[in-house]
Amino acid sequence: MIEIDGTTGEGGGQILRSALTLSLLTGRRVRMVRVRARRDNPGLRFQHLMAVQAAARVGGARVAGDRIGSQELDFAPGPVAAGDYHFDIGTAGAASLVLQTVLLPLALAAGPSGVAVTGGTHVPFSPCFHYLDWHWRPLMARLGVAFALEMPRAGFYPPGGGEIRAHIPGGARPNGLELTERGRLLRVRGLSAVANLPGEIAERQRARTLRLLGDLECPVEVAVGSLPASSPGTVLALLAEFEQAQACFFALGERGKRAEQVAEEAASDLRGFLASGAVVDRWAADQLLLPLALAGKPSTLRTAEITLHLLTQVEVIGRFLPARIAVEGRLGEPGTVRVRP
Repeated sequence: MIEIDGTTGEGGGQILRSALTLSLLTGRRVRMVRVRARRDNPGLRFQHLMAVQAAARVGGARVAGDRIGSQELDFAPGPVAAGDYHFDIGTAGAASLVLQTVLLPLALAAGPSGVAVTGGTHVPFSPCFHYLDWHWRPLMARLGVAFALEMPRAGFYPPGGGEIRAHIPGGARPNGLELTERGRLLRVRGLSAVANLPGEIAERQRARTLRLLGDLECPVEVAVGSLPASSPGTVLALLAEFEQAQACFFALGERGKRAEQVAEEAASDLRGFLASGAVVDRWAADQLLLPLALAGKPSTLRTAEITLHLLTQVEVIGRFLPARIAVEGRLGEPGTVRVRP
């Protein structure tokens, strides 16, 4: 059994989700204490509880402590079983984070699987659907873990009600990645979309984005769209495509937030990445670590920022796997990550 203190590193839900994924992958029982103890609402919240329940169903696990508010959890997995699964968070909790908890174990399973998660698809503090589909999915396919994604409907905060579906062929075998050179910026493409709001808002987001990025020496194309959803919301997603890499950035609207501010947030993140000279954005870096720790050969990433999330991921992986992960650089600055499985 592996024991993990939930206050390790960034002390949030990422430790829980990574531990669940690694438990499924290695078959090792894990006991967590002080789960999310540093948060304003400590213990398991709805999306964390659903991640636990999803992992338990996928791995036929015996679980103790799986209830709202619990700060202790005992998770003893069985074999991962391919199949069709549906998980309903019941709130605007991040559907993307629940999906990421179980996707890699199912991708490595022998047979195909389907996963549907109902909840928030575009909510704060988590990757939105467009980030997953435009960026995370292609990166995972590049390292040998292929799957397809679709979003029948979007879910914005606070009601949620969106759905993400993943179609996972199974039998994946991760390879290494060398993401140290990005090459020339070829183009920036994006989507400015609204749900249950006037299209004029999406047009304003697009117009401001084009003005902010108009000096880039490449085509900048931002489409305008409308998303099916049960509640109002807006999103602006931008994908920078380089000769050898790509990076994705997004911003969400909210009540009282001007469309122009949404555009400024996404464009500012993109410009910051361009100035860093990095190859991997700060979110993708820690999301890639786990599959790379299982890969068949070493990997190197140049990340735009060494985050506490990244360092926490390194520590949790080290509790389960013999992979050697070296992080070169200072917290909050660009750096290099080397992974030797």
